[in-house]
Amino acid sequence: MPTLTKYKRVLRLTPRTLKYNRILLKLSGEALMGQQQYGIDAERLMQYAEEIKAVAATGTQVAVVIGGGNIFRGVQAEAFGLDRVQGDYMGMLATVINSMALQSALEKLGIPTRLLSGVTIQRVCEPYIRRRALRHLEKGRVVIFGAGIGSPYFTTDSAASLRAIEIEADVVLKGTRVDGIYTADPEKDPTAVRYSEITFDEVMEKNLNVMDMTAFTLCKENNLPIIVFDMNKEGNLQRLIEGETVGTRVSMLGSTTSATLDAKHSSLQPTTEHPLTN
Repeated sequence: MPTLTKYKRVLRLTPRTLKYNRILLKLSGEALMGQQQYGIDAERLMQYAEEIKAVAATGTQVAVVIGGGNIFRGVQAEAFGLDRVQGDYMGMLATVINSMALQSALEKLGIPTRLLSGVTIQRVCEPYIRRRALRHLEKGRVVIFGAGIGSPYFTTDSAASLRAIEIEADVVLKGTRVDGIYTADPEKDPTAVRYSEITFDEVMEKNLNVMDMTAFTLCKENNLPIIVFDMNKEGNLQRLIEGETVGTRVSMLGSTTSATLDAKHSSLQPTTEHPLTN
């Protein structure tokens, strides 16, 4: 089994002109599984930590929201015959476990980190207070938001959108296993094209899955751009903050005329994920 000490990938740390000064990075819990069926893959965890380290080293202020689907999904509770609200709280605790793992990995790399939780767990993390979060960011600390927004029936996509608005982030970066938003599932439709840019309205008109509707609407109403990109490709995160075109950008000014066809892409179209896990 890989250990935290085996991952020694080094990314470019030389500061460049940055397009974004403050970002909210949204990661799915499932991505932490790597090739496993459950839990946290140490190599994948350290890969993400290295990517975040490289971005933080440029002076960009970084906040992170991570799901818990690799441990427990809130909607699973109903299948077990449990109360949905109770299940969502269990899902929140799963996100805290992942957040603690990411915090530990970042600190192992020498990155000052603070974990703020929507649910009070005093021994392991600070309670979420907006002014405190802003102060941590201003001091150059990576801020991780755990436990969603602290209320059931809301996804971690919604938490990412809300926290990004509250901290006045420049963009929400949704790191997934896919490289953007497609017109259709490219594994089923060989003519599917990937958008490099698209508007919020066009996403809704075409019924494309980017985030759940609550999260998506929050971004739309607050004119907060979303970029869907492949987090597993080395260096993508840093290229994004340096202004390179990576993945698909959703904004008020996007244009479907910039959709690009890439027959080599075989990734699935992003899917709407479940509450408190995505």
